[in-house]
This record gives sequence, C-alpha cells and structure tokens, in this order.
Amino acid sequence: MSKLKINIILFGIGNIGSTLINQIIESQAFFNENKSIDLRFPIITNSTLAFFEKEGAENAWEANFVHLAIPFKVDDIIAFAKENAFENLIAVDATASDELVDHYIPLIQNGFNIVAVNKKANTLPIHFYKELRENLKKYDKEFLYETSVDTGFPVLQTIRDLYNSGEKITKIRGVFSDSLSYVFNRFSSEDICFSEVLKEAEKLQLLTSDYERDLSGSDVAEKLLILTREIGKDFEFSDIKITPLLDHNQYGLNAKSKRVLNKEVLDKSFKIAKITQADNHVLRYVGEYTILEDKLEVKLVSESTKTAIGQLKGSDTIFEIYTQSYGNIPIVIQSAAAGREAIARGVITDILKVAEKIKNKEAIWA
Repeated sequence: MSKLKINIILFGIGNIGSTLINQIIESQAFFNENKSIDLRFPIITNSTLAFFEKEGAENAWEANFVHLAIPFKVDDIIAFAKENAFENLIAVDATASDELVDHYIPLIQNGFNIVAVNKKANTLPIHFYKELRENLKKYDKEFLYETSVDTGFPVLQTIRDLYNSGEKITKIRGVFSDSLSYVFNRFSSEDICFSEVLKEAEKLQLLTSDYERDLSGSDVAEKLLILTREIGKDFEFSDIKITPLLDHNQYGLNAKSKRVLNKEVLDKSFKIAKITQADNHVLRYVGEYTILEDKLEVKLVSESTKTAIGQLKGSDTIFEIYTQSYGNIPIVIQSAAAGREAIARGVITDILKVAEKIKNKEAIWA
C-alpha cells in the first residue's frame, strides 16, 4: 500500500511544539508501518522566524532552525506550499497567539486543515466561529482542537457524538483547570494557608507569578464556552458569569506603591470559606452549564467528598456530562495534569484523525 504523505506546518516550537516534532520523528517508523502515513514537517515556525525544508525537518531540526530560519509572514507559508505543490496540508497551531487565529480562514481557503491547541478561535465572537465553520464546509477541510480543553482525552469528541446522535445534554460541569485543581485539592485536604498553596503551585510551574491572571477564572470560562458551543449554543464569552478567586480587596500597595497581593486578607477569606462548609465537603473551582436555567457559571463551590469532583486528587481535571438518557448519573471523563508530552500525543491523535479522513476521501475518488 502506498504511504499517504501528510505535510504538517507547525506554528510554535515551544514546549508542546518541540515535543510534538520529536515524538513524530521518533515514531515515524511506526506510522509508516502501521498507518501507511508519512508525517513530515516542511515548515516549522516560532513567533517571528520560519525554517523551510521541502523534504521535512529531521533529527537536527533545532540546530537547523537556529542557523537557517528566516523572518516570515503567513502569506510566505501559503506561497511556499503552493510553489512546492504540497498536498494534504495540516496547519498545527501550538501557540496561544491571537494573531495567528486571524489567518485560519485564509489558510483553509488555501488548502490547509487545522489542528489547534490554541483556544482562541473557539472563544472569539460567534460570528467568527460560524464564519470559520462555513469555510471549513465550503473548502472541505477539517478543524480539530481536542487539546484546547484537555490533554487529548476525548471530551469534545464525546460531547460531539452525543449531540450528533440526538441525545439531549442537560448539564456540563467540572474542574477544567489542572492548576486550580491542585490548589484546591491541597488546600482542602491539608492544614495550610491558601497563599502557601499558591506559592507551591508556582514552584511546580502550575501557576505563574501573576496569580491575578491565573485566578481570574478566564481559562475555565473559555473552556466552558468551547464545550457549550459544541452542542449548538451561540453563547458569547460575556454571557458567562465569572466569580474570580481574587478581588480588589485582596490587594495592597508596597513601599514602592506597587500593587501586591495582601496575603493576610486572602488567607482569611479562604479560611472562612473552608471552615464554614458542611462536614465532608471540599472546595472546588468549577465551570458549569445547565440547560434548564440556560446559565453559564464559573465559581467556587463546596462539594461533597462522595462525588467524583469531590474526590479529585493532585492536579487531575474532570468533566461531567449529564444527558436525558442517563438522568442524574453523569458521563465522567477524568485525566491527569496536562504535561507537554501528553498534550503533544493528543495533538498527534488529532493529526492522525485528519490524515484518516484525507485517506478516506482519496479512496472515494480513486
């Protein structure tokens, strides 16, 4: 059987992007022998530079990138693909870039499928969300983004399959952030100050030193928006009621008049929340959508330790999907922290799904 050559244009060679390249190079023989698919990287980029190699990047790609990468625009990527008559194109967005998302539609119009870790395209205003899908349909291209909400466990695929089967989804709920899962799992189970847990999470690189951004609830809200749009809801980000974990009362000024976290106030407020709970309850920061109330919320809740959410450990994430057929018993998808190796494998899964669809289309036209 002839091998299907897939040309992957990788945007972003940070932790996830670089891991992705190395994993595919290491597994190339496996994909050739078991999938009859030849995965290649003719173009790899960071935010400003691109390395072009018609036959695909090899083991020495990092050194080659350092010495041979040149400034680029997305139009240069499209032009290079056309000049070399590349087929079976997949643009992989392993960035968190707002700007790159603006190029999704031109990429699709020029023959690219898209696989994204980046959440941005699915959280922009609904008119862009719909325009993107209209172009996917018009140009017969694929857009997969399972790793935008989790490590690559089939959360979005499960929701999609349920929705497309005609199943009525009544509620989506869960702890979507591995960093905030860690914070509240530790805070709930140990005799420790909340600010100390934040410090520990920062040391583990689960939180950045800018706690305000991490604790704003926006990441959880974006994931909740993506999940609800999968079931045909035309919500905007502004429709989500977000209760952030920090407010202006928990900040003060230091000697240089710089805004800093007031740990005493912060610790006191969370200690009160912890000790005023009912017995056998723990604090969890959840995203939740209920059909009956048609309301999206991101908030801190007190959860029974008898529930799946209440039993979370470490930095695990969890997604609960309630349906009409299953009633009060949710479909539960739980996964461990989103390390770069796991996310990169999730991206490969999406790439292979696109490759299989390309292969099936070719079989139809053969």
